[in-house]
Amino acid sequence: MSQPYILVLYYSRHGATADMAKHVARGVEQVSGIEARVRTVPPVSPEYEGGGSDIPEEGPLYCEAEDLRDCAGLVLGSPTRFGNMAAPLKYFLDQGSSLWMSGALIDKPAAVFTSTASLHGGQETTLLSMMLPLLHHGMAIVGLPYSETGLMTTEGGGTPYGASHVAGQSGERAVDETELALCRALGARVARWALAAGGVRD
Repeated sequence: MSQPYILVLYYSRHGATADMAKHVARGVEQVSGIEARVRTVPPVSPEYEGGGSDIPEEGPLYCEAEDLRDCAGLVLGSPTRFGNMAAPLKYFLDQGSSLWMSGALIDKPAAVFTSTASLHGGQETTLLSMMLPLLHHGMAIVGLPYSETGLMTTEGGGTPYGASHVAGQSGERAVDETELALCRALGARVARWALAAGGVRD
């Protein structure tokens, strides 16, 4: 049997969420016996649902339903769009009715992360709204405990609901080390939960 993996699935427009995804994956891979699989989703527009090319010009591959079905756990990332996840990610998740009907994701651990332009730009509502489809799939939501000291010292992002980042009005603020450490902690926590649950369900 192949090694179990945590799917790190994200959408990123300006790069901050992609940077966070890389560190979530690093956190996963700090845990022995499990690996990270990083995937993204294509953009959507009012004129066209879907991204055109089947393979992105750069960066991770687009996620396939099988990536989601076969994962041992999921970490989902998106920039904030009016206090909610970005449309491309929601569009992808909305195609998951067959996974819901088969119960493929039941009892698998899941977590969320986000990037916002401002400190009170909807981080927490975005994280909470991202949890809703995961709960409908029967996934077990994993957050960040306050034993992660970065939650108390952060000058940017970081919440018990998931990792977060404050990018600034023009996206000029890079993800700082505290925010990155919380991303790694989140990835490692989901990985540990997945292994404790047996990696992949029969």
